[in-house]
Amino acid sequence: MSLHRRDLVFLVLQFLDEEKFKDCVHKLEQESGFFFNLRYFEDMVTNGEWEEVEKYLSGFTKVDDNRYSMKIFFEIRKQKYLEALDKRDRARAVEILVKDLKVFSAFNEDLFKEITHLLTLENFRENEQLSNYGDTESARGVMLAELKRLIEANPLFRDKLQFPTLENSRLRTLINQSLNWQHQLCKNPRSNPDIKTLFVDHSCGQPNGAQASSPVTNPLMGAVPKAGVFPPLGAYGPFQPAPAALATSLSGWMANPSSVSNHAASAGPIGLAAPNIAAAILKRPRTPPTNNPALDYRSAASELVLKRSRPFGMPDEVNNLPVNILPVPYAGQSHGQSSYSADDLPKTVVKSLSQGSAVKSMDFHPVQQILLLVGTNLGDIILWEVGSGEMLAQKIFRVWDSSVCSMPLQASLANDYKISVNRVMWSPDGAIFGVAYSKHIVQMYSYHGSDDLRNHLEIEAHVGSVNDLAFSYPNKQLRIVTCGEDRVIKVWDAATGAKQYAFEGHEAPVYSICPHHKENIEFIFSTATDGKIKAWLYDNMGSRVDYNAPCQSPTTMAYSTDGTRLFSCGTNKERESYLVEWNESEGAVKRTYFGLGKQSLGVVQFDTTKNRFLAAGDEFTVKFWDIDNPNLLTSTPADGGLPPSPCIRFNKEGTLLAVSTYDNRVKILANSDGIKLVRTVDNCPFDTSRMVVAAAAAAAAAAVAKSESQSLAVVKPRIVDESGEKFRIWKPIEINERSQCRSIRLPDSLTAMRVSRLIYTNSGVAILALASNAVHKLWKWQRNYWNLTGKATTFVAPQLWQPSSGILMTNDISDTNPEDAVPCFALSKNDSYVMSASGGKISLFNMMTFKAMKTFMAPPSAVTFLAFYPQDNNIIAIGMDDSSIEIYNVQADEVKSRLKGHQKRITGLVFSHTLNVLVSSGADNQLCVWSTDRWEKHTSKFLQTPNGQPVSPHADTGVQFHLDQIHLLAVHETHIAIYEAPKLECKKQWIPRDISGPITHATYSCDSQLIYVGFKDGTVGILDDSTMKMRCRINPDAYLPPNTSLRVFPLVIAAHPSDPNQFALGLTDGGVHILEPLESEGKWGASPPFEDGTARSTTSSQQNHPNGQW
Repeated sequence: MSLHRRDLVFLVLQFLDEEKFKDCVHKLEQESGFFFNLRYFEDMVTNGEWEEVEKYLSGFTKVDDNRYSMKIFFEIRKQKYLEALDKRDRARAVEILVKDLKVFSAFNEDLFKEITHLLTLENFRENEQLSNYGDTESARGVMLAELKRLIEANPLFRDKLQFPTLENSRLRTLINQSLNWQHQLCKNPRSNPDIKTLFVDHSCGQPNGAQASSPVTNPLMGAVPKAGVFPPLGAYGPFQPAPAALATSLSGWMANPSSVSNHAASAGPIGLAAPNIAAAILKRPRTPPTNNPALDYRSAASELVLKRSRPFGMPDEVNNLPVNILPVPYAGQSHGQSSYSADDLPKTVVKSLSQGSAVKSMDFHPVQQILLLVGTNLGDIILWEVGSGEMLAQKIFRVWDSSVCSMPLQASLANDYKISVNRVMWSPDGAIFGVAYSKHIVQMYSYHGSDDLRNHLEIEAHVGSVNDLAFSYPNKQLRIVTCGEDRVIKVWDAATGAKQYAFEGHEAPVYSICPHHKENIEFIFSTATDGKIKAWLYDNMGSRVDYNAPCQSPTTMAYSTDGTRLFSCGTNKERESYLVEWNESEGAVKRTYFGLGKQSLGVVQFDTTKNRFLAAGDEFTVKFWDIDNPNLLTSTPADGGLPPSPCIRFNKEGTLLAVSTYDNRVKILANSDGIKLVRTVDNCPFDTSRMVVAAAAAAAAAAVAKSESQSLAVVKPRIVDESGEKFRIWKPIEINERSQCRSIRLPDSLTAMRVSRLIYTNSGVAILALASNAVHKLWKWQRNYWNLTGKATTFVAPQLWQPSSGILMTNDISDTNPEDAVPCFALSKNDSYVMSASGGKISLFNMMTFKAMKTFMAPPSAVTFLAFYPQDNNIIAIGMDDSSIEIYNVQADEVKSRLKGHQKRITGLVFSHTLNVLVSSGADNQLCVWSTDRWEKHTSKFLQTPNGQPVSPHADTGVQFHLDQIHLLAVHETHIAIYEAPKLECKKQWIPRDISGPITHATYSCDSQLIYVGFKDGTVGILDDSTMKMRCRINPDAYLPPNTSLRVFPLVIAAHPSDPNQFALGLTDGGVHILEPLESEGKWGASPPFEDGTARSTTSSQQNHPNGQW
């Protein structure tokens, strides 16, 4: 009855909404606690209706229910408190502090003291953590984004954020059905019955005036309709008579599975044994009636996803939860099944994501539907935010604990370290995801929002390749299901990694798995490479089904979104592909879809969406079918560049479709709703005003990573050539004119002095430059109609920003000549402050107010380089002119350690949080690796400078880590080299041959796939990291104004933190330019081909590549 009670509430909510009883709607939502209306909640927060906000929340959660709830209430009350302070209403602020915020002091007393301290400040923005606080409207918007992700992550809201799919006026329809039924039971039905009330059952009066007996007490009559029927209630029309019950898809299940052999089962239907409950299932059919396809039957499978709770303990840290959660609309929307057309299909290319290696598997996050997880043939996994095209996180394959690896696995990795991802998949609630690899291993990660991926489980699941991975919920417990080359299907506990079941019976490697359930029966379909299909219950009674797939092909199976229809797609050895729908009750193919190529050049992959469409990657295109029509509906080449059988994946709502390309990219296709989603996603950066202290777990992860870095299982991505192509001359794209790229010179009203240092803020919304006169310049982009993300772009000019006080951030220069000094700076991770020096003392500036918060470490020995320690921003590494390196604790104002190993001044410092090392470079052309555990020297190596090339005594050597935190980019005026830390083995070297002038600076793109190189002749080269070949050469005429009399060239290059194809140049004339490829191109040049063989030595590369490519 509780389920019916819930259904009745939803019916009443829909009725009240249609009748415009808005207050009643929200009151019932709150009092019932069945549906949390995010849109209504958003409106109240935006309008600052704090009392109503908390009142509405009280129907669903209380402050002390869990950490998520506590954080929700804290954010609301804190915002109310800050707004009172902003209005100078101290009395109101004190009242809020005492009545609303005092309750949190029991959980975090220090935080409460800090909040109380804000009362003593003239402007609470003087607090470092609140320095980015804007106006009331923007602050509410930022807070609202965080509230949404907290609500979405809160288990108490897990099944309350989606309104069920209902026909319009469903309650009226049910009443009409009831009246029609009552009228059929009348002994003397009238042709036009008069309905005066719904308070009592209907009965047509008898001719003599006697009343007919109530249908409740009358024997049930046949279902043949009588002559008269009731007119519709209002304008909604009569509901069609309910169809007779259809046979369930599980009706053919055997009654005694233990006594039935596999041979006998092969002649029966595809189904599973269900003793004692098959009859109950037959009484409750789930298959939609064929005479009314417009009806949407929500299955138990689709409802289950809404009811699932997190499979393991709630994370301690909830501060960095993902932000891109869109509310499910309720008010004002139609809840009926929509009609579909080909225009609903995502066919417009809106984004192109550069992977760098071939895509093997993809999966969209089930809740945050603009997050895409991608696995590649090199074993790495990448998490993308497709709205902005930003790479949020990347993980390179390595064994987490090699000490527990079996001997076969160790031998396999020792013989060949190459490993591929076979499958990536999110759990139904998006809390974890799994990765199945081509060698033995399954790795599980937990996702905590933004770029926070944490190791959860590592399972040596199978002998050989792990071919597929999925999630299921037997006994309401999250389980991981895997299959492999060893012909076994295994089930694992998602919390502990303990093996629960092992199903054996296939005679060939198991190719794919498809867990599902009907009502309360959980089962697994499995397919093997020999084309056999089997099905298993969660017991040890063997396979319930043994059947052949069409064309005896390795097959992938999938259910429609609502779980009622089963499809499969496969390609056999003769390259014949089949896409079919199954009749589960008969174990036979119900429908075969036409349109697949006769000679497929790869394994065709397919996906389903909206309970309405099928899609498959075939013949260099994406093909679409209406699931009720076997003929091809339409297809799209996705603007070209697709492989013969591209990998494809829909997001949950079917508004976006990810498609792999031939050049190792992922194209995002969208329909009209998907285009709106991509354009309107508010990709907020991490907000430093969120004042709940985060719990850090980086130290443990770094220790694990350090030990793994020397494991046999370490995969070296994009370092070793894998292509079999023969060497051919490669010519980079030449850009000679301004019309061939997009560029903008940033506006500057201050004195133009050469740009010595340049960096993007971590959020990507601003650029900071340090000029040779010790003055900093900050440019900020505003979020507006022309720039929805507010990030740096060439489309819109930024503003040279200064605080209202008009002060400049100017470094201390003491008695030194700033032109002779070596300027340097480092930006904190949250963009709140910058550490900087220009020959004098080090200054710590507030990025919001430009005030110098602290100065320290005066000459005689000048500072030449600065770097923040990633584990603790209170610790910085300081490179000195006297060749020493000081590890300094800013908060304690003390030098923790002094490192000596160079002979000349320090020119570069960079940390690897994976290896726990610091790498330094010096003007002595030496690289040194220091352990950050004890600040001891690990190893050192002098650069291999090209023979015969003069080296300036003032030449700088720069260092930067690859995204994998293992490979190191070393930049010298004569060459660029890639080293592998911590041993500093030189893997590659590139020497410019046909460019006049030395290298001035170089940097990785944000995804480490490109290397941007500046030269003294004004040229900018763009190298491909995988091949060390030049993809593109930008000549100075393409970005400098014509008729420039001075010799102008880039001194420094900065890469955008999330757009791999955008970079900025700091020039000798004081200008800052941003460059991007043309929108029609989307990237800089094409990927150069690999050469045959492995990585060549420096000598051979110099001899064989006169154009400077090694």
